[in-house]
Amino acid sequence: MNFQRIIPTMILPRGQSINELKPYLSIFIIITFLFSIVFLKMEIRRIGYTDLKLSRDEKRSRDQSRGQMIALAKVTRPDRLQKVAESRLTLRKAESGQIIQMTDAGRAIKQ
Repeated sequence: MNFQRIIPTMILPRGQSINELKPYLSIFIIITFLFSIVFLKMEIRRIGYTDLKLSRDEKRSRDQSRGQMIALAKVTRPDRLQKVAESRLTLRKAESGQIIQMTDAGRAIKQ
């Protein structure tokens, strides 16, 4: 079978040859190529904006985390904890003889 004779007769109307459509096909291919370039440039720009937004969000969350760590460090300062223990919990500072250390063998050692 000769496909070169069958295919043009199936696609083209009578009296036209494939050579008459070649200019239109080349223009179609060029336009499609140009549209794909424009589309890819738009996608690159969109991805760039998404990346910028994500980096801003990451920086904001990192700064927020650092701020929370600083606030926690301020709240858990030893002198502040001592003030809270003395004022709100009515605890006193341990005196000598009140602290008992336990050893691994289960023996208590007075300080």
